[in-house]
Amino acid sequence: MFKRDRWQEILEVLTTNWFRTILTAFGVFWGILILIILLSAGKGLENGIKADFGDIATNTMFMWTRSTTKAHMGLPIGRSFRFKVDDVKSISENIPNLRFISPRNRLGGFGNDNNVVRGLNTGAYNIYGDYPEIINQDPMTITEGRFLNQNDIKEKRKIAVIGAGVRNELYDKDEEVMGSYIKIQGVNFMVVGTYKKKSNDGDGEEAQKEIFVPFTSFSQAFNMGNNVGWMAITAHDGTSISSLKEDIINLMKTRHKIHPEDTRAVGYFDLYEQYNRVESLFGAMSFIAYFVGILVLLSGIIGVSNIMLIVVKERTKEIGIRRALGENPWSIKKQILMESVFLTIVSGMAGIIIGALFIYGVNALLDANGPVDMFLNPSVSLAVVSIALLILVLSGLMAGFIPAQSAIKVKPIDALRTE
Repeated sequence: MFKRDRWQEILEVLTTNWFRTILTAFGVFWGILILIILLSAGKGLENGIKADFGDIATNTMFMWTRSTTKAHMGLPIGRSFRFKVDDVKSISENIPNLRFISPRNRLGGFGNDNNVVRGLNTGAYNIYGDYPEIINQDPMTITEGRFLNQNDIKEKRKIAVIGAGVRNELYDKDEEVMGSYIKIQGVNFMVVGTYKKKSNDGDGEEAQKEIFVPFTSFSQAFNMGNNVGWMAITAHDGTSISSLKEDIINLMKTRHKIHPEDTRAVGYFDLYEQYNRVESLFGAMSFIAYFVGILVLLSGIIGVSNIMLIVVKERTKEIGIRRALGENPWSIKKQILMESVFLTIVSGMAGIIIGALFIYGVNALLDANGPVDMFLNPSVSLAVVSIALLILVLSGLMAGFIPAQSAIKVKPIDALRTE
């Protein structure tokens, strides 16, 4: 198979008509290139959209209260209500397979009046009253100090963990942050940690401008009583939060005397359901990319097969002489198959190389100019390249099979008569 004479013959056949060989190879080259570009573009879009989810635990739902739309048990329509701390305990005791339940309250935020003071500096930030578990549901990197802990909750400590954006705006560059105090709506909190969050939007400016304080001290300092603004609820791996969602909502309806058919009173956002939709979307996109790419590649393979038929036709007399001299039909068949596979692999590898350079160029542009909305790090995995190589080999064999069969069917005496 690897005889020097055989490979010389392959090269001579393919270089006899350079223009025809290049046009034939272009079909395979273009098919592989299109396949790689489509898959990498789909992956870049997938990376960009998934980056918007950040590192947040995707098997999570968020739940809050709204006004009722149905009268129930003597209570009027349009009634407002609030979740309570006891609701958290009730969910934990009555709903199985829950990993984290984090009640949360909030003050301020972007567009609100300044609510935080540090010396002569002021700023408007989101202030969250949280439990320590929230860091497992909405992950962040603690860059200095620590995050909240259970002792902070138990002892109602007035401590705070601030984002990198808060630090940059309220503190001088070399100023010590740990142990310093910030005043939140007139109440002093000691800073015990700083954090930074990942985001698709550069450094995620707004995500870095948040302050986390213990839920209990937040409730005490800002007169929230035992009210809960909303909850983040995460199920154990292997159990989707979507399968537990209805039971959780029905439990809250029962506890707050809400009509069972009132679909508006308890608001929620099922992150797991949304994430699954995104996963399904990109699964469909990958299928379409493979389908289109393979169809384009197939057209190139048909071109290779047609050209190999022409080559066999041109070499009919040569094949007849080789058969008359006693060459094994399988040897001739193998020669045709090797020529087809060689042409297919060379042109396909060229497509893979150009595709890789294209992806590298796009990533270089994204690195130089910053990420584009919903498009990040387009790439093709090694598995895809391996599949492409396998497709090339199989395609080459398919393209050469019919011409090879045609070659060995020629009778030596008929071939010698051919002009």
